[in-house]
Amino acid sequence: MTGWSLLADAVLVVHALFVAFVVLGQLAILAGLALRRPWARDFRLRAAHLAAIGIVVLQAWLGVLCPLTILENALRARAGEAGYGDSFIAWWLHRIIFYEAEPWVFTAAYTVFGAMVLATWILGRPLPRRR
Repeated sequence: MTGWSLLADAVLVVHALFVAFVVLGQLAILAGLALRRPWARDFRLRAAHLAAIGIVVLQAWLGVLCPLTILENALRARAGEAGYGDSFIAWWLHRIIFYEAEPWVFTAAYTVFGAMVLATWILGRPLPRRR
């Protein structure tokens, strides 16, 4: 395994963590709101979460490929690997976060999920930061 391959795996891990923040973060926020946990109304957390899905939705609507995917593929090419690598980390993470479907399916899914995050923002409004 080359250094480029390791860097590609690191980008893949960051990508998976981003996806986890968006998806699991929404579940955690909903649970936190239901259980009346103060962190679920933290403005910084909620703004970062809304911005994260907002970027994904915007990229999907503009037809822009994710920069993390572009970077990972470039690093894999530099390592002499084709597209997605075969390292243990890459093998599992690709199966968890990447799916085969028409582009409109992803755009629709991201848009619906983004609307759900926005609705959560409105219905479970975050509290302003206290000084």
